[in-house]
Amino acid sequence: MLHYPFLRLRKQRVATIAALFMAVPAGSGLAFASPLSLPNPLIFGAGPLGKLDVQGVASGMAFYQDNPQGGPGTLGAKRVGADITNGMVIIQKENGPIQFYLQAGAYSFPTLAAAIPSASSNIQEFGALPVAYLKIAPSSDYSVEIGQLPTLIGAESGFTYQNINIERGLLWDMEPIISRGVQFNGSAGPLSASISWNDGYFSNRYNVVSGLLSYAINSANTLSFYVQGALGQSRTTANDTAYSPIGNESQIYGVEYEYSSGPWMIEPYFQYMHTPKSQRLGIPHSFDNYGGAVLADYSFTNTVSLGARVEYLRVGGPLGVGLNSNGIASSLTDLAADSHAWSITLTPTYQEGAFFARAELSYVTASTPAGLGFSGASGTNTNQLRGMVETGFLF
Repeated sequence: MLHYPFLRLRKQRVATIAALFMAVPAGSGLAFASPLSLPNPLIFGAGPLGKLDVQGVASGMAFYQDNPQGGPGTLGAKRVGADITNGMVIIQKENGPIQFYLQAGAYSFPTLAAAIPSASSNIQEFGALPVAYLKIAPSSDYSVEIGQLPTLIGAESGFTYQNINIERGLLWDMEPIISRGVQFNGSAGPLSASISWNDGYFSNRYNVVSGLLSYAINSANTLSFYVQGALGQSRTTANDTAYSPIGNESQIYGVEYEYSSGPWMIEPYFQYMHTPKSQRLGIPHSFDNYGGAVLADYSFTNTVSLGARVEYLRVGGPLGVGLNSNGIASSLTDLAADSHAWSITLTPTYQEGAFFARAELSYVTASTPAGLGFSGASGTNTNQLRGMVETGFLF
């Protein structure tokens, strides 16, 4: 059931809310509010491992969309379709100086302005064990995590049940989702910080640094800053290429503000991404992407809430070099080079105990150079309307 204040299911953020992080099974930390609340975990003894918590998510979605842009024969090419969004089991040990977290199963990352993926295609990105890490926590104010970790970057999480909307947004599409590496977390009074040495966009080359700094102004207001940048180049061989090598060598900067009190959660944030020139990656000129979004959620009762998101994204791109410029920019954002995009998403949600159901209506429109777009079979349409429903059980 819903509760106040909202659950803060977020990326791997260990903030002033270190104690809350220890209690939230979906993994992570600071400034994200979700209307879906996982029930209390099943607890069982595991011999020398001590007591373990077990939880799970089983959910599916159905959708309608105009101007589908997926490849022929794929889920994203359909106007009407259905698929699994989550089929996962979460096992964690959250007591003592040595802890761990394992999240295994199927998952889907539906995203605005991008072809709707199937769970079978998404699972190829991070495998059947997308999040798995060992945590060394000598105190409640300090910890180290090693393994496959959710990113510190951005205001939305990867898995659908962790967010107020079913689909991720335009700004999320630029960000890493999960990285392999080591992360150091610490907090002192209202300040908290996390810094991670990782492989960025799953490149298998550990030359990316991510950081998050948060200040809890009071119990209702939090201000956060995040940054990520590469210290070297991504591999380009077939077995070691990041799922976004261009993103892996880009820099991301962001600022978030969250208000969370009573039935309200409001979170505006701004994000800037710089992609440097790289002859090796075929980027003839550096370019920038930047935008802002406001996430909001209001709970009418303990079982009914309404989530909303509005966004603006400016997409840069090397200009004057033909359609290759569109390919470079769209590999980061799924939107054409030298374009402006706007989106609005509304998601009413119902949860009673372990059961939840929610509907969603989203609309994306973009202004692009002539002959370019992001949707439709030809990829030249400049708007898209989607309707979705997601339902399932949290246990």
